[in-house]
Amino acid sequence: MKATPLEFRFRFYILAALYFLGFAAPWDYWLHADSIRTWQFLAAWPARSGWLSFSAATMIVLLIGMACALIGALLRTWGTAYLRPSVVQDSAMHGEGIIAAGPFRYVRNPLYLGTLFHTVALALLMPPTGAVFCILAIGIFQLRLIAAEGSFLIAKLGEPYLAYCAKVPRLAPALTPRIPASTIQPRWLLAFLGEIYMWGVVITFAILGWRYNSILLIKGVLVSLGISLIVRAFLPRR
Repeated sequence: MKATPLEFRFRFYILAALYFLGFAAPWDYWLHADSIRTWQFLAAWPARSGWLSFSAATMIVLLIGMACALIGALLRTWGTAYLRPSVVQDSAMHGEGIIAAGPFRYVRNPLYLGTLFHTVALALLMPPTGAVFCILAIGIFQLRLIAAEGSFLIAKLGEPYLAYCAKVPRLAPALTPRIPASTIQPRWLLAFLGEIYMWGVVITFAILGWRYNSILLIKGVLVSLGISLIVRAFLPRR
């Protein structure tokens, strides 16, 4: 089932609400679940089995979180460089033409794929039940947004877009470009500023992760979000 126009328009607020529920995990209060973070839960599992020490397992989980945050930031910045932040952040869908450049030669939805990697990184800071909920909820919502955008682009662009879909995979990137490159030039500075929240999370994991303090990391994520909202207010609208 595809997302409604209203859901697409308010997609950032819906995503924020899903992340908030993942961090809060209010159902844990009713289930009387332990107040442990997914990071600690995953690190304790191999430690209890005797495969690794808890400190080594914790470091591995941290590196996985850093890698997911970095991949998410790279994918979103790469895609935004060709789409422009004004299009990525717009409340309306755009269908002026097919973007045959950058990551769109390998995968049709690099921005959504980047968000999924980012979600996995954030899920490590959530309670385990919140992490499962958030990954599933964000994944399903992303698929619904993709379906809505796909229907819109088919109606708008017709056969050329269908031919593009036949060559370029939806979410699993191809190892080589599936279509010839267009002449669209990336705008990297605008892309970085548009995705500065994602890079803030990467920096948060890289600098604060070694403190092994989930609350401190969450504060870094919130600071990154605040900075991104300020920067977004100054980005060009068109």
